[in-house]
Amino acid sequence: MIEILNTAELARARDSGALVADILQTLKSRSAVGMNLLDLDRWAKEMITAAGAQSCYVDYAPSFGRGPFGHYICTAVNDAVLHGMPRDYALRDGDLLTLDLAVSLRGIAADSAISFVVGSAPASEDLAMIDATERALAAGIAVARPGARIGDISHAIGSVLRSSGYPINMEFGGHGIGSTMHQDPHVANDGRPDRGYRLRAGLLLALEPWVMADTDRLVTDADGWTLRSATGCRTAHSEHTIAITDSGAEVLTLFR
Repeated sequence: MIEILNTAELARARDSGALVADILQTLKSRSAVGMNLLDLDRWAKEMITAAGAQSCYVDYAPSFGRGPFGHYICTAVNDAVLHGMPRDYALRDGDLLTLDLAVSLRGIAADSAISFVVGSAPASEDLAMIDATERALAAGIAVARPGARIGDISHAIGSVLRSSGYPINMEFGGHGIGSTMHQDPHVANDGRPDRGYRLRAGLLLALEPWVMADTDRLVTDADGWTLRSATGCRTAHSEHTIAITDSGAEVLTLFR
C-alpha cells in the first residue's frame, strides 16, 4: 500500500515527527554511562503516553521478528544495528548506541533513528561511521522531490556509503509510512537511478541508511529481534521521516 497524504494529514504528520524528534533527543540526553536500557524504554513509554500518542512497536509482530516486540523503543548497542530489543544492560563508556523510535499521533506515524557514542572519548572510527550514515541520509533527502524516483534516493544513499568504504546490506532499508509504520515503497540503501516508483507530493518516506564496519551480513539474537553484525563489528544507523512536497523534501523528524 502506498498512501498519499492530504493537507490535513500532512499537518498531523508534522506533529508526529516533532514528537519523535523531541523524545529521541530527551533520551539521548539521558543516555549516560550507567544508564539501563530498560529505563530508556520506560521513559519512552511515559513520554509517548503523556503526548496522547501510540507506540508503533509494542504490539508489532511482523514476519521477520518473534513478535510482538513488547517494547517502546529500539536500543541497539555496538554490534547490534537494527530492531534492538531493550534489555537489562547498563551503558558503558564508549558504547555506540542507536535509538530508533516510531510513534503514531492522531493516526499518522513518524519514524527516526539516531546513533551516538556514550561517554567522553568517542573513537574516531565510530564518529566516522555515524557521519557516513548522516551524510548518506542527507544525500537521499536532497534528491527527494516530485518526479524523482525511489532509485534516485537509493543511489544517492549508496554512493555515499560505498565511497566511505562500508559494505551495504540490502535486506532492510527505508520505507513508506503514513497511517501505519511500514508501507510501500521499499527504499533500499543502494540502487540505480531513474528506477522504481515516481515520487508524488503527499508521499511520506522513512529513509534509513545503516552500516556495519566490515560486513554486510546480519545475525539474529536469541530474542528473535535484535540484528547484529555477523563479525561482531560496530554499527551505525540514521533515519528521518520526510514528506514529499511541491518544493522538495520536508524533514519531519528534525530536532528543532
